[in-house]
Amino acid sequence: MMATAHCSSARRRNANLAARRADQPRMTVQDTSAEIAAIIAEAALLPLQDAAYAVWRRRYRLDTLERRPTADQVRAFRAMSPPEQAAKMRHDRDYAQDGPAFTHLKAAQPRASDAEIKQAIIAAVRFEDACFKYFVQDSTDYWDRCVRAVARAAKQSPFYLESAYQQARNDVAYYMK
Repeated sequence: MMATAHCSSARRRNANLAARRADQPRMTVQDTSAEIAAIIAEAALLPLQDAAYAVWRRRYRLDTLERRPTADQVRAFRAMSPPEQAAKMRHDRDYAQDGPAFTHLKAAQPRASDAEIKQAIIAAVRFEDACFKYFVQDSTDYWDRCVRAVARAAKQSPFYLESAYQQARNDVAYYMK
């Protein structure tokens, strides 16, 4: 009986996945390349620090477009214990300047030196970390808490354009819900 219930739920889950995939047309290679190029082009219009933050905050979308992580990487991650997963995620953030963000930012800001690009990525990661660190769970207005968190982080990172701070407020509001 239990095996039947498991098979039934697995079939239902697979049917739901297939239905979702059918609702979302597959992107062509040209579509994918165009979206990556658009993200990089947006970053190219910004000063280096803001471009680094723009690329960093779009990292999940860029990863998806570039088919990262691979199936093998997903399997390896899932086989890890929670502390091992946390350590891997911490390592990826701590060395973000050596990952895909570097390649994307170098494409957006080709005149910047490698050292400047790496420093800008490190600063962007720290700024994002600070935004989430300063978010307080209390009973005050939700948006006000988002604004306060980014304002505190901005005191440590005063070199971004207002548009970056606005996007950071929006990101904090989205992810802390």
